[in-house]
Order: sequence, then C-alpha cells, then structure tokens
Amino acid sequence: MRWNKFRLKTTTEAEDIVSSMLMDLGIDGVEIEDKIPLTQSDKEQMFVDILPETEADDKVAYLSFYTEEDADMEQILKDIKRELKQMSAYVDVGECLIEESQTEDVDWVNNWKQYFHQFYVDDILIIPSWEDVAPEDSDKLVIHIDPGTAFGTGMHETTQLCIRQLRKYVTSGHKILDVGCGSGILGMLALKFGAAYSVGTDLDPCAIDAAHDNMEVNGISQDCYEVLIGNIIDDKAIQDEVGYARYDIVVANILADVLTELTPVIVNQMKTGGMYITSGIIDDKEKTVVNAVEKAGLEVLEVTYQGEWVSVTARKN
Repeated sequence: MRWNKFRLKTTTEAEDIVSSMLMDLGIDGVEIEDKIPLTQSDKEQMFVDILPETEADDKVAYLSFYTEEDADMEQILKDIKRELKQMSAYVDVGECLIEESQTEDVDWVNNWKQYFHQFYVDDILIIPSWEDVAPEDSDKLVIHIDPGTAFGTGMHETTQLCIRQLRKYVTSGHKILDVGCGSGILGMLALKFGAAYSVGTDLDPCAIDAAHDNMEVNGISQDCYEVLIGNIIDDKAIQDEVGYARYDIVVANILADVLTELTPVIVNQMKTGGMYITSGIIDDKEKTVVNAVEKAGLEVLEVTYQGEWVSVTARKN
C-alpha cells in the first residue's frame, strides 16, 4: 500500500497549535522537525548528558503527516489551508508551503528488528527474543532483552559498567534496588547472578510493561521482581513503598546531575554495608558524583571506565 505524505512548513511558535488543528481534521499522527534545543528536563527524560553539535534554532518547523492513497486530498488540503488562514490572524504560521509526495507502506512494528542483534558483555549473551541461542553459546549466561519503549538493552557503555559491577558484588540472597530500571535488565541480571529479589523504580510508566515482558521471556516470576513508578528522590510514598535499610545493593544508571540529588536520599534505602553502584556519568562529571557520594557518608571503593563513561561504586559503612 502507498501513502500520501505531506510536509508543511510553519514556525516553531505555531507548531503545537497547527499540530492540534491537523488532528482535529482527522489526521492521526504528526511528525515534527525543528531545531529547538532540548531543555534539561528533556535530556533527563531521554537519558542524554551530552548532545552532538546542532544548527542554531531558525524558528522554522516542518510538520509531516500521512494519508491513505485513496483519501480525498483536495478536500483535506482545502480544509488545512482554510484553518491556516484563520490562524494567521493571531499567530505567525510562516510560509505554510506544503510539499506532496508518496511513500511505500512499511512494517514499522517489525522493521526496526534488523538493527538489533545479539551481543556479548564478557561471557553474558544478551539476545532478543526473536533470535535463537546458538549451540556454541550453550555455556553462556543468557538474558533475553527486547528493545522497546523503555531504555536498557545492555548495548550502552554505562549499562555494561553496571552489569560488571553487579556481577562482582551480588551474592546469594541479596536484595537489589534499581533506580531508573527501564527495561529491567539490571534487576533481572542481578537475579541471574544469585540475588533473591529485585525492585525497580522508574519515572516512565512504560517501564512496567517493558520489564514484565522481558521477565516473562526470561522465565522470571513477578514474585521476585517488582516495578514501581514514581520519583524516589522527592516522593515520600515511593520511598515508603520501596522501604528503608532494606537493600544490599542499589544500582542507579542515570545522569550525573540526577545522581547528586538521588544519593543523599537513597542511602536511607541501603542496609549498613550495602553497595551503591552508579553510572550514566560522562567523564567530566566524575568528580561531581564522587563528591556527592562522599558527602552522603559513603566510602568510594572503585571508579571504573568504559569509553567516555564512568561508574562509581561505594559502600555504606
């Protein structure tokens, strides 16, 4: 099936109201392109600490939308142009040029699978559910992770740093807390390393379904892994639900600036003698996190590196 594609040139000032107008006209989805810099909140939600160089914001936005090939495009475009003309009386809608083209139908649900394949972290095989474990990998520790709406496939250096530190410090019977659990990979690997119970917290409600799906494919019962949604830094209800002085290991693979806020709070969830494994730290933020960890009364045991990323491991004495 072929689709009609339309690319509307407008302004960043008007992009939200124009998007809303298109949806009111029955257009289900709109793709927005602009050069507006990400805010700090945006970066925290997207798990990025540094960004590539981008062009300066030129106040121009492009809105792309699609319709079925047999849609009445003459009427749709007529309605859009009428609405844009009315909007121009109270907002700068820009040039409102509309480019038209056609595109082939794509299986968006499954097409991305070609980009994610099994890989290794030392002797751990991380493999998507649609691939089979080869006979020569029968001696590997295997975990099935499907990339989805929550972060954490194990490919990023920060996740691998945490995996190695968990493997080093987890012992049989440990209770693990993973702050910013995403897909659940760290909590599930901790269980495979011998931990008895894992709890994950995350800001994104998608983490619940992502973690549960990955638990199911790995044969991990919800009796030994719990996922909670909320901000443990400032949400007393989540802090109470997670519990106090309960965890042998807390792992947090999140941004350095978030770690500085998290650390003085999360020590309350740790047992005496408990370990604190952190990553998500770009190399020039190492000292910031080390200072926050020490200020919270923890003893820094190790600082490990992979590429330009850092992991800080500490103990509550």
